[in-house]
Amino acid sequence: MGLGTFSYPLPANEPVLGYAPGSPEKARLKATLAELKGEEIEVAMTIGGQKVESGDTHRMQPPHEIAHTLGHYHSCRTEHVQQAVDAALAAKAEWAATSWENRAAIFLKAAELIATKYRPYINGTTMLGQSKNAYQAEIDAACELADFLRFNVHFLSEIYAQQPISGPGMHNRLEYRPLEGFVLAVSPFNFTAIGANLPAAPALCGN
Repeated sequence: MGLGTFSYPLPANEPVLGYAPGSPEKARLKATLAELKGEEIEVAMTIGGQKVESGDTHRMQPPHEIAHTLGHYHSCRTEHVQQAVDAALAAKAEWAATSWENRAAIFLKAAELIATKYRPYINGTTMLGQSKNAYQAEIDAACELADFLRFNVHFLSEIYAQQPISGPGMHNRLEYRPLEGFVLAVSPFNFTAIGANLPAAPALCGN
């Protein structure tokens, strides 16, 4: 139970870095790109916090350099979808019972990490996976995703603050609760920020 009224002011947009020649952000990004291209990874599914491999793997390559192999990913089957639904429903009660301020803290921390420690990584993977240049990746991945997560918290605080009018001799109040069942988010392949925000927004609300 929360023991305070917490404030989430309107955040400022994450500043867009320029990646000018000789800039530290360009040096970090080039080093990250070299690291990412220098290894092949295997991408499994994550269901209920566990890595799940189907054995049905497919090659990943940059659209602009199809001869290069970035790694392989495991395709899911019908049973994996059902496992994901079951895992979501099993986690639902505890997650929904978590105070929204504590849920918000997780996403605000994620936004901070995206804007700092993992900025070169999320931009580099976007460049290799979607054939975007540094500036496009900076806008579409790091900056916009950090903005989504921060603004989501601010706007949700405004939603929760909306309460019904109370007439004489009565006190009305409205409690917001998560949706019934589970949420399925089908993310686009070509927009990192939207792909992450589609599942993140309902999760922030307790789904």
